[in-house]
Amino acid sequence: MASAVHSIPSIDEQFEFTASAKKKILTIAVVGIVLVLIGAYFMASGGAHGHEAHGGGDHGHGYHWMKRVWANLWLNGVFFTGISVTGMFWLSYNYLAQAGWSAVFKRVPEAMPAFLPIVGVIMLITFILGGHDIFHWTHASLYDPNSPDYDAIIAGKKGYLNTPFFLIRMVAYFVVWYMLWYMLRKASLEEDLVGGLDNYHKQTKFGVIFLVFFAVTSSTAAWDFVMSIDTHWFSTMFGWYTLANWHVTGLAVIVLIIVTLKENGYLKAVNASHLHDLGKFVFAFSIFWTYVWFAQFLLYYYANIPEEIVYFWERFYGHGGIYKPWFFVNIFLNFVFPFLILMTRDSKRTPIILKIACWFVIIGHYIDFFNNIMPGTVGAHGAVGLFEVGLLMVFAAGFIWTVAAQLAKAKLIAPNHPMLQESLYHDIE
Repeated sequence: MASAVHSIPSIDEQFEFTASAKKKILTIAVVGIVLVLIGAYFMASGGAHGHEAHGGGDHGHGYHWMKRVWANLWLNGVFFTGISVTGMFWLSYNYLAQAGWSAVFKRVPEAMPAFLPIVGVIMLITFILGGHDIFHWTHASLYDPNSPDYDAIIAGKKGYLNTPFFLIRMVAYFVVWYMLWYMLRKASLEEDLVGGLDNYHKQTKFGVIFLVFFAVTSSTAAWDFVMSIDTHWFSTMFGWYTLANWHVTGLAVIVLIIVTLKENGYLKAVNASHLHDLGKFVFAFSIFWTYVWFAQFLLYYYANIPEEIVYFWERFYGHGGIYKPWFFVNIFLNFVFPFLILMTRDSKRTPIILKIACWFVIIGHYIDFFNNIMPGTVGAHGAVGLFEVGLLMVFAAGFIWTVAAQLAKAKLIAPNHPMLQESLYHDIE
């Protein structure tokens, strides 16, 4: 027994956010900003105005290149909101399940929600300044029966889809998500100092409250942030679809961070069994996302009801068919590739394979949100160019910096977690 104890690596690890690491992140941000500026210049000089032949993406209004700016800010906001909040979601259901295996790396998901205030402010500003360019339902003329723009369907949704109520919901999402994380994080850091079970129970309590709140708000946020862009269309499965989208992307980010930390000499206590289980999570929820995606698509295809299939028709045949390739790339990156590459036992235990699979999943789900948001906002003017790549790099740099700063604020492995020993000896050979 003594030899087994001595084989367990030290848990006394402190992450150092080095000057070299900061320089790399800043370089990513600067390159991203340069690409954003070049891309914006080309967008502006390539024709500030135009008109959508089919109306769809521009809601029947003239096109201006700033619509693409607002749409991309919103796209990245939604994408990184999901990644950030998944950290809290992971912690919450692990505490509720009294899972011990993940205790050794829980500081990684615990650091991710710190980005929520930043991305929340960006989305709030984007909605205030560019909401008319993103959401068709924000135009007052749609609700006036005497206006030629009057839309009976949208007017019927006015009780829910109106700017004041939208802003209230949006602020509530970010404030409550962040505050529950803040209280859980505070209890976690206090647990490091005093030990015992009181702070563990506090974290469980805040996690359970979050799960109850998130059970509702993950769906309503999906309706607000994404589905309401295509105001006439709705899906009873869209909340589950977006939750699956957010969750598997967040899982892939958690795995990437853990593997990267191990490659840099941290988290020595994370073993092949931990990686195996993390790989199973990414594998399983890639399949779950595909199940929800296919179930929604198949039902609409089979019923062939116009108000339902219009969403998919727009992405197949609308806007000159520019979104159709992304539609199939999305399926390959988010299902076919992770399904095949993570199917075997050894692949889930091999860091380089895990990293490749997770990068594909992250890029794939960015494309998924791109396909969700762009057809209804910029229509035929949607593209993945310098501006899109640069803005994604800027958001990614901000997220990485925030997470790294949080990791440096506490011991990398929570020393007084009551299930730490279970995690240290985790073995599924």
